[in-house]
Amino acid sequence: MQVNLGDARDKLSQLVQAVLDGEEVTICRNGEPAVDLIVARGGKSTPRRFGTMKGRIVIHDPDWHRGPQTDEELAAWIDGKFE
Repeated sequence: MQVNLGDARDKLSQLVQAVLDGEEVTICRNGEPAVDLIVARGGKSTPRRFGTMKGRIVIHDPDWHRGPQTDEELAAWIDGKFE
């Protein structure tokens, strides 16, 4: 089915239902096909499986975030000089 843009604006919910029912819908502008309405892909994601990254993540320094920082260390980090 081809519909001009003005009619599509007025009947959007009906056009969406038509696409969900399997009909092809094309919206035209100035008599030329401009957009095809299609059913969205995906929708439902697969369930997450915990533990799939086990053994792939390596923590080189487990205490990198611990310990108090001196004001000098903090200033160096803010200036981009901290390694």
